[in-house]
Amino acid sequence: MSSISSSRAPDLAAYGWDDAFESSFTHHRADGLLPARIARVDRGQCDVVTEHGPLRATSTGLSPCTGDWAALDQRDRALTALLPRRTAMIRSSSSRRSQGQVLAANMDTVAVTVSLAAPIVLGRVERLLALAWESGARPVVVLTKADLSDDPDAAVAEVSTAAPGADVLAVSADTGHGLDVAAAALTGTVVLIGPSGAGKSTLGNALLGTEALAVGAVREQDGKGRHTTVHRELIALPGGGVLIDTPGLRGVGLWDSEDGLQQAFADIEEFAAGCRFGDCAHRSEPGCAVLAAIESGALPARRLESYRKLLRENEWIASRSDARMRAERENQRKALTRSLRKTYQLRGKG
Repeated sequence: MSSISSSRAPDLAAYGWDDAFESSFTHHRADGLLPARIARVDRGQCDVVTEHGPLRATSTGLSPCTGDWAALDQRDRALTALLPRRTAMIRSSSSRRSQGQVLAANMDTVAVTVSLAAPIVLGRVERLLALAWESGARPVVVLTKADLSDDPDAAVAEVSTAAPGADVLAVSADTGHGLDVAAAALTGTVVLIGPSGAGKSTLGNALLGTEALAVGAVREQDGKGRHTTVHRELIALPGGGVLIDTPGLRGVGLWDSEDGLQQAFADIEEFAAGCRFGDCAHRSEPGCAVLAAIESGALPARRLESYRKLLRENEWIASRSDARMRAERENQRKALTRSLRKTYQLRGKG
């Protein structure tokens, strides 16, 4: 099994199992089932961690994600149910359909990785932070490859303006700079997200203390890398907790992220509370505290433009989702009507 290094029976508490999960599992235990954490998903099968060790299980009829907790039937090594997710990172699907894609589940910390070997794109950081905040987990921005930056402290200060409420750390896996601070900040179940070439797998290996995750070179001209991580996989951390590595995200679409946007742009929300009008659009209204903050230099104008862009995108996704649900309800209504008509016709013939 690629994602679990030992066949010894693990302590499930180290993988995030606690009294609350145990309580929700009571009726499954009564049925003779075992708790299992999804370490990797691959075409209808999963690598899972159980109290008896790692196993390969089938997941027919379910849609598990790395990080999920499930009920396992040992007799046929089949997952029979998924436990409710405490947190989940969801993005819009790459096809832009009105359905979300779950990237990871039941994580405690989201490490938004940003490489200092390439120019920082604050808009991308804000997008990833909105996704992270919406998940319900705690985001931490990790600036990797600090040894390749002329001024890592300045980079931390710059990114901090786009990450209110989140810790921002600079680290270097090559020199070890900041790794002790990162290890202390990244606790519980930690998921690494970011574009290819951001150094997720290298950071993960540094935290794991072993070369468990595949890494690849990046192009010198733009700092982009290949998808060396092709599956989301869960690996135990030596100091406790687990790590979920994810493939590089070329595109990250928001998915029902209103709360996440409010937290990612908490500074704008705070200024907006002082606007004269409750429905202020922050464009040209008199008494707009947001525009006043921009004029005084307290708020970068770029932040407001980024906020507007992401709000528009989120509203569009929400409208697509609403349209899909309306279509599904209409299809259900039509199916019921056809069934009733058929029933009445049969009664009439009788």
